[in-house]
Amino acid sequence: MADEVELRALLLKGLAGEEAAHRAFLMEAAALLRPYFRNRLRAAPDDAEDLVQETLVALHTRRDSYDPTLPLTAWMYAIARYRLIDFLRRKKRRGDHATIDDLEIGDADPQFEASDARRDVMRLLAKLPEKQRRAIELVKLQEHSVEEASKLTGYGVSDIKVSIHRGMKALMKLMAEENPA
Repeated sequence: MADEVELRALLLKGLAGEEAAHRAFLMEAAALLRPYFRNRLRAAPDDAEDLVQETLVALHTRRDSYDPTLPLTAWMYAIARYRLIDFLRRKKRRGDHATIDDLEIGDADPQFEASDARRDVMRLLAKLPEKQRRAIELVKLQEHSVEEASKLTGYGVSDIKVSIHRGMKALMKLMAEENPA
């Protein structure tokens, strides 16, 4: 496994455009992240591997946010920690559920595609006020930080947070109106 100096060198080369170095960085990062998640999720090794993959995607998409003056592993584990917290929150909200691995499931419905879901989300977002819609798009869909969204829109950080909160609340209401129980 690579140490801090080697990892940092690989990431910086990757940021400079060396695809092989970036690929090597992700492989080395995965080797460090696997034990990190397995130790925290001993009862759920499959979930640990899912979190490794989610974190690698986040490292890849947010690689430009790395500050070379700071330790790389601290940045990497901070991202991993946030992924773990998000996972635990999702799991708590959903509760424990039975696995469906042993169920026989038919072919996918050709009438439903991911683009349908995206279109539905975009249609609902379009009903929100511009400020709320833009804040949700930047932070929730494009995975910008609240600070980045603030800079992109010119709104304050707290304004972005409030807009996201109000927008998500409005989206839930719109969804409930469209799908009454």
